[in-house]
Amino acid sequence: MRILVLGGSAFLSAEIARQAVAAGHEVMCLARGTQSAPPEGATWLQADRAQGPPAYDGAVHAGEWDAVVEVARDPRYALEALEALAASARHWTIVSSCSVYADHSVPGAAEDAAVLAPLAPGAEATPETYGEAKSAVERLTAGHAAGKAHLCRAGLIGGPGDGSDRYGYWPARFARDAGPVLAPDIPADSTQVIDVRDLAAWVLAAAAAGVTGALNAVGEPVPFAAYLEESRRLAGGGAEVYPAPPGWLAARGANYWAGPDSLPLWLPPGHDGFAARSNAAARAAGMTLRPWTETLRDTLADERRRGVGRDRKAGLSPAAERRLLQEFQAEFQSA
Repeated sequence: MRILVLGGSAFLSAEIARQAVAAGHEVMCLARGTQSAPPEGATWLQADRAQGPPAYDGAVHAGEWDAVVEVARDPRYALEALEALAASARHWTIVSSCSVYADHSVPGAAEDAAVLAPLAPGAEATPETYGEAKSAVERLTAGHAAGKAHLCRAGLIGGPGDGSDRYGYWPARFARDAGPVLAPDIPADSTQVIDVRDLAAWVLAAAAAGVTGALNAVGEPVPFAAYLEESRRLAGGGAEVYPAPPGWLAARGANYWAGPDSLPLWLPPGHDGFAARSNAAARAAGMTLRPWTETLRDTLADERRRGVGRDRKAGLSPAAERRLLQEFQAEFQSA
């Protein structure tokens, strides 16, 4: 196939380009490349999409495409790409997100669940409006690439190269030292990850097969207790875990899910289905998944290469964890 990746220099889009090149496809990556270049073997069309429609001139002049893969979260970028390239593409993939769903309370919800209202035209896409922005991108894609669009609704993406630091926090924390580890007491809560390598393979397989429509690209639900114990086992198994009540943690400034001083994968109330969505439709269409334990093992190996003691985008800092542990021990172990 002739494949155009709108991106190709970071995490998922780079993995898609790598796998496509390895499979013998002709691959072009339209990317700024400010932090890294696209994979070797791909043609690099260096362009900044912030410049508007002229950024796509090189891709337009390159002719027709068997597949275009888009990862944009900004509806303006998505619209300009669609207007320039949709007519010359046999298949169009937008890597969307399960954040487009309006309700995250129902475990097992499928693609027919209601989605958020799209971000209004001209409104700024921000981290706070991520779901609405992706909803707008989906609507634009369905309209401009009607009949050939795959709305690939990804869940949490993990595996080697993950720059969000979420899925890797817990194995890295156990590997950092053998001291006590503070964790939310949520043993039955669900975690759900899709390996970046499996997601990239699915995007390419779906494009080759002409898969269209909205499909949840998510992993299998795994209880937090199982994920935490496997993280501890892989890291050596020496640390003691202190499970703290969720309300107690929230009252003391620990943050949910991601970001500074967070406890990654811990979700706020009302999110019982956020990490437990159905992947049955994508599986039936051909998506395959490796065991989550393999993803976790490779994530820990990647964390060790990058340094388990480094500053992180997600997770408790050592100082914050020590403070909370002292408060926890004083309150609960002295009782």
